[in-house]
Amino acid sequence: MDKRGTALVAVVGGLVIFGVKLGAYFMSGSVALLSDALESIVNIAASCLMFYSIYISGLPADDDHHYGHEKIENISSLVEGLFILTAALFIMHTAIERIASPVELTEIESALGVSLFATAMNGGLSWLLGVKARESDSMALEGDAKHLLSDVITSVGVVVGLYVAHITGLTIMDPVLALIVAVMIVRMGVVLVLKSARGLMDRHSLDVEEKIMALLESHSSQYVDFHDVKTRVSGNQVFAELHLSVDGSLTVQEAHDFTDHLEEDLKNELPEVTITIHVEPPVNEQNKSASLS
Repeated sequence: MDKRGTALVAVVGGLVIFGVKLGAYFMSGSVALLSDALESIVNIAASCLMFYSIYISGLPADDDHHYGHEKIENISSLVEGLFILTAALFIMHTAIERIASPVELTEIESALGVSLFATAMNGGLSWLLGVKARESDSMALEGDAKHLLSDVITSVGVVVGLYVAHITGLTIMDPVLALIVAVMIVRMGVVLVLKSARGLMDRHSLDVEEKIMALLESHSSQYVDFHDVKTRVSGNQVFAELHLSVDGSLTVQEAHDFTDHLEEDLKNELPEVTITIHVEPPVNEQNKSASLS
């Protein structure tokens, strides 16, 4: 199954899980379970955005986007983060109303069983997305997998808390748990927004830079030096550039052939990296040329 197929499974699975969780809320009247169900709406929206972004990011570079479309995944995850924050505010509002006007919980044991079933489905979906993310090195799939995993952890906490409330009779624990869930969702949303924003700001990849320099060192006998190694991350692609000083006695063709060889080696070692090498004469020869002019 490719990335698009996995994203489609996430959308369909999210719809099914939302229906199960909503059923648990109607069975019990628990606002904590309602908050859990509402978070599934965020999951569905996130999965839809992920599906669309994966489709667009897979399109080849064109006349309007010379560097491809990889950053669409960062844009979609930024919007997803805003959705998460909006859902958290709604949950807080509902929980505060329920604290002011408590409602007796009904059929709580059956509802919790249904909720746990939905949580298990969510866990399975998170695992599948995580596996596919590692196979395809997809930031979008990895983000959705972690999002669903956090939903699983939150749901387990809600179920445990509500069961304690059912045993002790302290119904106020229901909206209090909803508020705790909302705070966790706020944190998730803020982290996602900040991470997405960093991805849009052309952050560098230290790991890729170190690998490029290591590979260049293995060819050190064939050039004078290198400098100004720079990288920028765009989705799961990395664009790199560097300056390479070569022997001034080399012909243009010889320098070109050598850089082609380097680029091929780098592509074999780092297939996700697109590199541009600027060839120049050694510094002392540049200075000599400048003095003569």
